[in-house]
Parts: sequence; C-alpha cells; structure tokens
Amino acid sequence: MKLTILIPMYNEQAILPDTLATLSAYAREHFVSDYELLFVDDGSTDGSAEIVENYPDEATRVLRYTPNRGKGCAVRTGMLDARGERILFTDCDLAYGVEALGDLLAFWDAHPEADAVVGSRPLHPDGYRGYTLLRKLFSRTYRFVLRLFFGLRLSDSQSGLKGFSRTAAREIFSRCEIDRFAFDFEAIMIGETLGLRFAEMPACVVNNRTGGKVSLVKDSLRMLRDLFRIRRRVRRIKR
Repeated sequence: MKLTILIPMYNEQAILPDTLATLSAYAREHFVSDYELLFVDDGSTDGSAEIVENYPDEATRVLRYTPNRGKGCAVRTGMLDARGERILFTDCDLAYGVEALGDLLAFWDAHPEADAVVGSRPLHPDGYRGYTLLRKLFSRTYRFVLRLFFGLRLSDSQSGLKGFSRTAAREIFSRCEIDRFAFDFEAIMIGETLGLRFAEMPACVVNNRTGGKVSLVKDSLRMLRDLFRIRRRVRRIKR
C-alpha cells in the first residue's frame, strides 16, 4: 500500500461526518485505491469510534484505546500500525484542507531525498490565517524557545500537517514517549538525531475552528516539562 492518511481524534462526533465524507471523496479521486484512511480514537466518550466503524468505505479503519492519553499517543499508535509506504497525518477538523495532502505529496515527489515532510506556517504568508493575536504570540514564543534553548532547526514543529516514510515512522515513533502536544518536537528531534532528513513546505490554515482543545496556560507548563524530558532522551540517543 502506497499511502496512509492518519487522523487522530478525540470527541469529534460533531465534525466526523463531514470529515469522513470530504476525506473519502478526495482520496478516491486523487489516490485511486492504493490508500487507507486510518483514524485513531484517543479514548473518546462521544461515540466517535463507532461513527468511523460504521462509515461505508472499505479504505477506512479505526484504532481505539482508553482512557484518553493525548494526541501524541494517538499519532504514535497510528504511525506504528499504518500500512502505507508514506504516512501523512493531519487534524480531524482538516484545518489545512484536504488539498494540502495532495500538495504535500507533490512537494515530497520534488524532494525525494526527504525521509519526512513538515508543513510550516511561518513559510507561508497566510500561514496563521484566522489565529487570534494571543495564539499567534504563543506560537511565536514557543518557536523561539525551541530554537534558542532546545535546538530546533526547522521553522515550525507544531503544524498539524506532516508526512513520514514508513521506515522513518518506525524508527522515530518506536522511540517516542510524549503523549501530548510536544510530541511533534520530540519526533523531529529524534529523527534528526538518527540522521533522517526533513524537508519543509509552506502550509496555510484554511479552516481555523474555534474552541480548540489547547489551554494556553495549562498546556504551556506541560509542554515546558516535556521539553526537558525530550532533551534528556535525545542526549541519551546521541550517546
């Protein structure tokens, strides 16, 4: 199988019907039949997994576990179970649009040396379209901290649009431990430490859903704690 599109989800009952219909239609048109849509249910309590299980599309499947552990755990679970040679993941609200999946594959084809492709909002003039001033400030500050104190070389670690080769996914995510929002940074740092090659493509948010699941204060403190854990783990991998 050439392609897995991985969607982590937690209590997404309200948007799942539209997401499933949009993804399925786009995949059938652009990827023919050699793909899977893999949803990973992160301990939902609203019947999200059942919606995916009952969706009439043989290319769609769902993995589920309880209790809720975080997006990082959902992505890690899917990456290690995916059947595609290339594994793309994006958010359940399709914040970057389904066309971004095709754009990422085209960009990857133009950069065949890359083991992974990372969408970058700073590289796109409208990358933060619809973000509040507070969210823009938080994102900019977080990137500054990652680059200054933790060694991030890419321009954006947190965008919800990334692709990994199956080999890179196994190498990286079998070593990952972070369950929540710093998992992207952990994956990038482990990948770079292993000598894997990352390419960045401009990425633009086109569907910025309000009422997200991130608490800036609470999750910022958790992210900072996780960053120190990641730095220690990366140093151990280097040794």
